Amino acid sequence: MLNRKDTLKKVLSYVRPYTVSLILALFLALVSVISALGIPVLVGQAIDGIVAAGQVDFAIVSRSILWLLIFLATGAVSQWVMQVVYNHVTYSVVRRMRDDAFHKLHRLPLRFLDAHPAGEIVSRIITDAERLADGLLMGFSQLFTGVMTILGTIILMVYLNPIITLVVVLVTPLSLFVSKYIAVKTYHLFGRQAEVRGEATALIDEHIGNLKLMQAMGQEQRSQAQFEKINEELKGTSLKAIFFSSLTNPSTRFVNTLIYAAVGLIGAFTVIGGGLTVGGFAVLLSYANQYAKPFNEVSGVITELQNALACANRVFTLLEQEEQTPDGTALLPSSVKGAVSIENVSFSYHPDRPLIENFSLSVSPGQKIAIVGLTGCGKTTLINLLMRFYDVNSGCIRVDGADIRDIPRHQFRQQFGMVLQDTWLKTGTVRENIALGKPDATDEEIVDAAKRAFADGFIRQLPDGYDTVLYSNNEVLSQGQKQLLSIARILLREPSILILDEATSSIDTRTEIKVQQAFDRLMEGKTSFVVAHRLSTIREADVILVMKDGNIVESGSHTELLNKNGFYAELYHSQFAGTAL
Repeated sequence: MLNRKDTLKKVLSYVRPYTVSLILALFLALVSVISALGIPVLVGQAIDGIVAAGQVDFAIVSRSILWLLIFLATGAVSQWVMQVVYNHVTYSVVRRMRDDAFHKLHRLPLRFLDAHPAGEIVSRIITDAERLADGLLMGFSQLFTGVMTILGTIILMVYLNPIITLVVVLVTPLSLFVSKYIAVKTYHLFGRQAEVRGEATALIDEHIGNLKLMQAMGQEQRSQAQFEKINEELKGTSLKAIFFSSLTNPSTRFVNTLIYAAVGLIGAFTVIGGGLTVGGFAVLLSYANQYAKPFNEVSGVITELQNALACANRVFTLLEQEEQTPDGTALLPSSVKGAVSIENVSFSYHPDRPLIENFSLSVSPGQKIAIVGLTGCGKTTLINLLMRFYDVNSGCIRVDGADIRDIPRHQFRQQFGMVLQDTWLKTGTVRENIALGKPDATDEEIVDAAKRAFADGFIRQLPDGYDTVLYSNNEVLSQGQKQLLSIARILLREPSILILDEATSSIDTRTEIKVQQAFDRLMEGKTSFVVAHRLSTIREADVILVMKDGNIVESGSHTELLNKNGFYAELYHSQFAGTAL
């Protein structure tokens, strides 16, 4: 977490490119303030032009009213244009921050994303950025105008009566002291409020995304209790933050009322003594009110700025996260053979809990490698390392002799085709989902890939066929149909290296046989890594790696491993004989 000073510096660095717009807004604010300060003078002149009944200087009164209308129009127009400029600056800044935050997500290691709920990250990019915009908007539109109004009224009051001005200035620090004390208190409270709001967003996102499971497990009451607990905490932090922030305005209003009363009392005696005209007294009272009003507004601005800075802090904390290791500059050849070498690789998600240690493997181009083992033995972790979703702690992985850390991630991953057990569809048409890895594919290529994945039949039965819009939480398709679309993506790309992690787990047996035949044709001449729990699907693999506790304990063909009568044979017979391990 950044402190308030550093957070403010970073906000200003985002504002800096719009310096010209801010200077224009500042000029317009100055015009608006001059117009507002000129109105009391004109009113005072009009009052002094009315001496008594029947003794009215209509020339002075008429001229004052004319200029009064001009000042009002000028102030209104400048205020409107100023707000337009402020809006442009504010939302341009927030847009840039959101862009940077979203781009940052693509550069963050999966370790960070795995450790933070999706809803909490969404809250930072959307909600916190929006609250920053609200704070900046109020700050820009009121802070500059308020400061200029205060300075302008002091100058004019000194000109009219220095003694009354001195009284006003002496009482003012009390108002500033109260505002600063409350501002320091509310910053930390608003920071905690933003954190709890992010936790609530994460909880809602998680439970909505898994609502079926929650209902199936009868967890509605427990889910409600969790939400009520975090909602109660949000209520408490919000009430505290709002309570302390709400003290600012009445406190400053009380001080400002004292100022106004002092001006009225001293001014009245000065008029009686002949040191001030009635019109001049009216001008002073008006300026005293105008002088006090910005303090009330600035106190509200300070409250909003504390909230805005607390929210900005959370966004900047995301932007300050350590990024994944930089891409290398080496390039793979246009034609990748698919030789994969894993050399003395060690890796762990947590430093104190080793997972893979001194792991070595050599795969020749075109080999089909099956990876089996108990849950948690490191199968999926090995896939994560192959795809460079995580970097190894030590050792190296090479493709065609090149260390994958020396190759740009984008170019390296283009050589891989991956189908996971958990499918994912983006919001878009069926056609767009299939062409995800090859956006320039023709309609004929997309349809051909769907046919080879045995997905064309159900796609044509959808309301709009290949133009049917799907959503990430779409219930139109079954899990098996979603997986067939994922398989069609890979068949469309025809990558050099395949990774299949339980790729047919959600497909019926009859379709699985057909899809497996399509995979067999696709895998001809290509290096393939197949993670499987159903050992019947990997009998034809060239090499079967049996993993246990992050290490290869057995390797060989299906027949060789059965003849060894070791751990693989135990796994295999437990599936087909139904005996416990």
